Amino acid sequence: MTLSIGMITIDTPAATPLATWWAERFGAAVVQDFGGEFVILGGGGLPVLLGFQQVEDATPGKNRIHLDLAASDLDGAVDELVAAGAGLVERRGDDTFRWVTLTDPDGNLFCVSGQHDAEQALT
Repeated sequence: MTLSIGMITIDTPAATPLATWWAERFGAAVVQDFGGEFVILGGGGLPVLLGFQQVEDATPGKNRIHLDLAASDLDGAVDELVAAGAGLVERRGDDTFRWVTLTDPDGNLFCVSGQHDAEQALT
């Protein structure tokens, strides 16, 4: 059996506002909206669809799945994300590989690394 990623889905108490926030970060667009209960983003810098599912109860504890993003200018990207409402959790790594852990407006963790750093980690 061969599987592929169809979509990455994030639970949230308010699907539309969080989807809008991420759409602005990726230059993406809403491709489907099911009455604000489930919103799907595509295009822009997204290699896959992102789904935002409205739920009554937030998942407790640390995310079990999170987005790892890459940017050509790590520090500049982090500054822009924080200015747009992301929360800074921690700057991590060393001279060989750096990344920054942040939260989106709902408190979901995600990480950003330098594009060059991410490519080197794969080799």
